[in-house]
Amino acid sequence: MTLRIGIDVGGTHTDAVLVEGDNVLAAVKARTSVDVEAGVVAALEAVLAESPRPRRAVRAVMIGTTQFTNAVVARRDLAPTAIVRISLPAGRELPPTLDWPAELATALGGQVYMLPGGRRFDGRALAADDPAATARVIEAIAASGVGTVAVTSAFSALDPAPERAFAAELAARLPQVRVVMSHQLGGHGILERENAAALNAALLPLAERVIGAFERALADRGLACPLYVSQNDGTLMATGFARRFPALTFASGPTNSLRGASLLTGLAEAIVVDIGGTTADIGVLRQGFPRESGTGVLVGGVRTNFRMPDILALGLGGGSVVRAGGARLGPDSVGHALEVQALAFGGDTLTVTDIAIAEGQLDLGERARLADLDPAVVARAGATLHAMLAEAIDRMRTRRRALPVILVGGGASLVYQPLRGVEEVIRPPYAHVANALGAAHAEVSGEAERLARPGGLTRAAAIEEATRAAQAQALAAGAAASSLRTVDVAETQLAYLAEAAARIRVRVIGQLCLQ
Repeated sequence: MTLRIGIDVGGTHTDAVLVEGDNVLAAVKARTSVDVEAGVVAALEAVLAESPRPRRAVRAVMIGTTQFTNAVVARRDLAPTAIVRISLPAGRELPPTLDWPAELATALGGQVYMLPGGRRFDGRALAADDPAATARVIEAIAASGVGTVAVTSAFSALDPAPERAFAAELAARLPQVRVVMSHQLGGHGILERENAAALNAALLPLAERVIGAFERALADRGLACPLYVSQNDGTLMATGFARRFPALTFASGPTNSLRGASLLTGLAEAIVVDIGGTTADIGVLRQGFPRESGTGVLVGGVRTNFRMPDILALGLGGGSVVRAGGARLGPDSVGHALEVQALAFGGDTLTVTDIAIAEGQLDLGERARLADLDPAVVARAGATLHAMLAEAIDRMRTRRRALPVILVGGGASLVYQPLRGVEEVIRPPYAHVANALGAAHAEVSGEAERLARPGGLTRAAAIEEATRAAQAQALAAGAAASSLRTVDVAETQLAYLAEAAARIRVRVIGQLCLQ
């Protein structure tokens, strides 16, 4: 059996597991530190200390991290980035970053350029290229001193030649500048694709530092095995791929929890409630993977086209502050300071964890410190908690058929009453580290899109091309060729085009190759 370590970084805890096949050999929870890397190291050391096997037997380490999401949300650690769009005359009135939060656009430096060119959906040029204009933009980038550039052209998912041509000219003049081409992130919809490329480019230096630190942490602890990073569709990417596309880690935490819940229960169809110290994330399992969001996803206030799970984040967790006599819980939380600020630990803040301790549901802290709590407040807070969860679960339903609810996360034991409208509630073993288990057992994926249209690719040819491209992407990310399988073929009619056309999206998954 192959030994793996899975690590997942949450807002309150960093969890780690050591697994051999389906068996959990060790599981730990460590406090997430302000320095996330230090928290990962602490969790790694703790799980290795409990390991019954020598370190050399570990064949792979998988990490899910929130650092890149947090960087965008907090507007920190982002590299100044030039954003170049090749689409004029189309889109002149909608320049890049037009609808971004002002502080985020400022964090990237506000360097936006538009050039003529790009393609129509049928492959014809929107406008003739303008070499002189391209040269001026490249010189402006050189003068600015930025180290990263994001380039987008119209319909580059179908024909990336304009992006590649610009990147080649830029590399000839500024070989030290790193370029993200939007077609590498895939998807039709120029604004969402452009936004995704820009955020990804701004995260490249941070990715180099973070992933380098993780690799050093493994080497310093005698782990001579590859490191993989969780991405937002529930699968893994090798560190070389993650260094190039750190934005693909967005929302990997909730995704790992859903995958872990499926693995722990054997259920492929269920609603999963992951309760942590700060939030409760509710998602839906379909065929063992998270149901994807059907609309563009906002990351830090920016609309993107990333593959993101359909997650309802509720400001309710073990550290949530109790107010209004128990009628209001959260969304503010004491977070990782729970064992300092909560009443049961000698603090002065009434939290949801205190309520569960007072009800006898948790054996933490000192219950005697809660002796003076009004029983009516405790009862009201408990009722509020379960009502909030029941309402959130109901909002995530899309089918009449009742689905079981799987409770995972460190706060799963906070649920001690029946949930209205829920017929079956499951708390599997190791529910508290489901996210780390999801990371440890994750597979590798690839995804590609093609356009089927009259005079172009037929539907069958579009599916075939997209499948080959998705397989190549999965192989590049570390999948074993013999394990590749197609798990999703989605077809969307593009009503905004003059001719009947359909977007074909193919997703391929394979097992991680650990030779």
